[in-house]
Amino acid sequence: MIKLSHPLPLLASFALVVAACGGAPEPAPQVPVEPAQPAPETPVAPTGATPGPEASEQADGAAPAVSVVVPIEARSNSKLNGSATFTETEGGVKVAVQVSGAPPGKIAVHVHEKGDCSAPDAMSAGAHYNPENHPHGLPNGGERHLGDLGNIEVKADGTGTHEIVAKGANLKEGAPNSFIGRAIIVHEKQDDGSQPAGNAGGRIGCGVIAQGK
Repeated sequence: MIKLSHPLPLLASFALVVAACGGAPEPAPQVPVEPAQPAPETPVAPTGATPGPEASEQADGAAPAVSVVVPIEARSNSKLNGSATFTETEGGVKVAVQVSGAPPGKIAVHVHEKGDCSAPDAMSAGAHYNPENHPHGLPNGGERHLGDLGNIEVKADGTGTHEIVAKGANLKEGAPNSFIGRAIIVHEKQDDGSQPAGNAGGRIGCGVIAQGK
């Protein structure tokens, strides 16, 4: 058995051999790490903002208001022309009438029971539309025909406009109290509110109220 009396020189020699062979392994190169990107923020409506009409309509699912535009053509050898716009609104139908070539002053306008303007004097349109059998009347009075729309104020140049809400009417085809399938009539004189039809004279304009117009 051989005894090693000097171990330290041998350890030093071993260390030199390891160093000569490359020594300890080089550390792996570090890969730079990019910082995490923040998630995009969800837009928040400012406090008190009111959604636009399109958003409101989509949110509540409300259908757009039904509206019908009716040309009014001359009758009884008059020079009148114009139009009436019927729009369903809460509680009834808003009627907006505009005319030209009309006699100056107040002239009556009514919805009549038949959608027929074929006669030269528009008598084919029948009587005032009166589904509830009320007496004739003016808008500022009590009960009246559903078709009683009052008077148009016509200026000296023959133009005039009139707007009124016919409460209880609608624009649903075939429904009770519907204006669809009726006619709008413009008269030559003022509706004075008397019975049975306001003493409004001849029919100088007529238009059929129909869907799709």
